[in-house]
Amino acid sequence: MSEQITMFEKETDQPLAARVRPRDLNEFVGQKHLLGEGKVLRRLIENDKIGSMIFWGPPGVGKTTLARIIARMTKSEFIDFSAVTSGIKEIKQVMEQAERNRRFGDKTILFVDEIHRFNKAQQDAFLPYVEKGSIILIGATTENPSFEVNGALLSRCKVFVLQALTSDELEELLRHALKDERGFGDQDVRISDECIAMIANFANGDARSALSTLEMAVLNGDVDGETTTVTRETVEQCTSKKSLLYDKNGEEHYNLISALHKSMRNSDPDAAVYWLARMLEAGEDPIYIARRVTRFASEDIGLADPRALEIAVAAYQACHLIGMPECSVHLTEAVVYMSLAPKSNALYMAYESAKKDALTMLAEPVPLVIRNASTKLMKELGYGKGYQYAHDTDDKLTDMQCLPDSLLGKTYYRPTDEGVEGRFRSRMEEIREWKAKHGYGKDGRGK
Repeated sequence: MSEQITMFEKETDQPLAARVRPRDLNEFVGQKHLLGEGKVLRRLIENDKIGSMIFWGPPGVGKTTLARIIARMTKSEFIDFSAVTSGIKEIKQVMEQAERNRRFGDKTILFVDEIHRFNKAQQDAFLPYVEKGSIILIGATTENPSFEVNGALLSRCKVFVLQALTSDELEELLRHALKDERGFGDQDVRISDECIAMIANFANGDARSALSTLEMAVLNGDVDGETTTVTRETVEQCTSKKSLLYDKNGEEHYNLISALHKSMRNSDPDAAVYWLARMLEAGEDPIYIARRVTRFASEDIGLADPRALEIAVAAYQACHLIGMPECSVHLTEAVVYMSLAPKSNALYMAYESAKKDALTMLAEPVPLVIRNASTKLMKELGYGKGYQYAHDTDDKLTDMQCLPDSLLGKTYYRPTDEGVEGRFRSRMEEIREWKAKHGYGKDGRGK
């Protein structure tokens, strides 16, 4: 069932994003991992084998649009259902209509936007109708469905993860809107490739935001007769941002994240905050920065200050929950904390050293003593024989060998004296002294 426009509403009165909404998969931009030729979701749609599903992804990536395309291609009635404005009463009314459709041989696709906002009782109300096949439920959510959708309902739905659009995909979308007669195709709009790239970068993967910004820029462009010219200054005014030297896919992207990382490593909070602002104000995805800060917390701080990882993860969650511009202060808190925290790369060096051995010594067998003897045969073969349960000992320590014979005495983790890591260093020395005393090698590193 297609969108209806009332007699009092012109199609041109709708926002650009609504006017140029893709009508089929060929017009749909993005999600190539699901909708490219031969990909799983495309095959299901083209073969009319659609079942109930959940679209999980950030705003503006086409969740609603894709549901409408599926309804159109599978000749199903489309019901748009908002979790914000609907309760159990409305659910039951819609379900009754869907059941009547089923009896007449018609399919109903019920699209539920923001399904994570429904409580358990509301979600449970869908279950019998999904099981009977009265409806094909397509839910959309920006939150992890594993935590936000009831297990019973989730088990009956296939989850598809939709990704933020790339800058190239957004530029393709913007150029299409400029040419499409439903957009600005019947107008002489002149806009440079640079301005299109600026709008795409500003949108941060959100197609709706990109189209809204383009529409605002065109409406505020310089008009000369039949020609509208969109200048760089117009785009900057519409985005309230200066176009800083920044290219998410180019060298400057990596230069700036490197500058942030090295400023934090050099314990320079002022420089770190400056580079953070440079990226955010140029339109960088705060989630990307938060991921990099989280990596830094373990790579460059580690056990010198275990709280660093907690701060970084909390900042990541804050960015995910509230986005820009509000999350800028959370990232600033994390970046300043990382800059001032004591530094240690001992964990990074430990893994890199262990990785080298792991890759070159893949055939090393697990010592029998620490293998799990889950069957009678395994027990007969000596699996787990001689295993010592550390909790049963007074010191909570044993002299049991856990490394393969060829790696005995190998040390990967070498703690520093920085911050809290000094305590871990002392503890490791105590453990080695105990093991040496109890016969586990002269230095406590192996027999």
